[in-house]
Amino acid sequence: MTAVEDEITGVFAAAGARGFVHAQEIGGGPEVAVGADDPVVLASVFKIPVAVAYAREVVAGRLDETARTRVGKRYRIGGIGTAGCADDVELSWRDLALFMLTMSDNAATDVVFHRVGQEAVDRVLADLGLHRTRLIGCCEDLFASVLADLGAGEDEDLDAVFAGAIPEQTWKLAVLDPERTTASTPREITTLLDAVWTDRAGDPAACERVRVMMARQIWPHRISSGFPSDVTIAAKTGTLPAVRNEAGVVSYPDGRRFAVAVFTRADSLAERQPAVDTAIGEAARLAVAHLRKETP
Repeated sequence: MTAVEDEITGVFAAAGARGFVHAQEIGGGPEVAVGADDPVVLASVFKIPVAVAYAREVVAGRLDETARTRVGKRYRIGGIGTAGCADDVELSWRDLALFMLTMSDNAATDVVFHRVGQEAVDRVLADLGLHRTRLIGCCEDLFASVLADLGAGEDEDLDAVFAGAIPEQTWKLAVLDPERTTASTPREITTLLDAVWTDRAGDPAACERVRVMMARQIWPHRISSGFPSDVTIAAKTGTLPAVRNEAGVVSYPDGRRFAVAVFTRADSLAERQPAVDTAIGEAARLAVAHLRKETP
């Protein structure tokens, strides 16, 4: 390891976690890599390729983004956004995609995913040569695997089932094992981000849609926590028990941009892991500072 990579490893160890990081300037060049080719659980970071597939469909004229659709009972699993609404919600496709990326609305994600289809998402991965990135359905499928692993019925409340699980059961869940769930590597995720920011992931208009939505993410507690307010962060988080992730692009006022993917696995199953969240921001800061040849 280089000195900065060793320092990043220490940041995560101090926070009670293992970190997997890849950072590189948009367009290529030197890199910072800590377990960059290790398989990692994506959690909600998988919503980035879903967004690319959605934007491709819109630009190709196969989906009217202003048309409205309904988020019904099937998708109301609890949580933030339309997933937590008490009643059916009607939105445009572009607003659903926005909710998917900005607040990680699981219901919005699944409605969009079912509209564009698994094949369209897989095509994004294939076109970009992301052969180690695998999506096993959408949120609905991931949650179904949790219920099955814990011996619960498909109609049972997911939060209640999680709360009733003992740690030994939770650690064995398929959704926490990159070999059995939606997964990728940090390097492949920065490759995806680079393609979106250089208009290689699709038509330039499609890539711009994804960039604009990611720039509006509302969560400031991970990558953003490592940078001053004049640095723009366009990113997507991902969270599961013991898993805290974020991947995005860090843009400086001087025009330089850096793709950063940070994935973690904590030693604890605690619901709140502020030390790990902060470590994600610090790791991103250290990586980008090294690439900018700054003094950390």
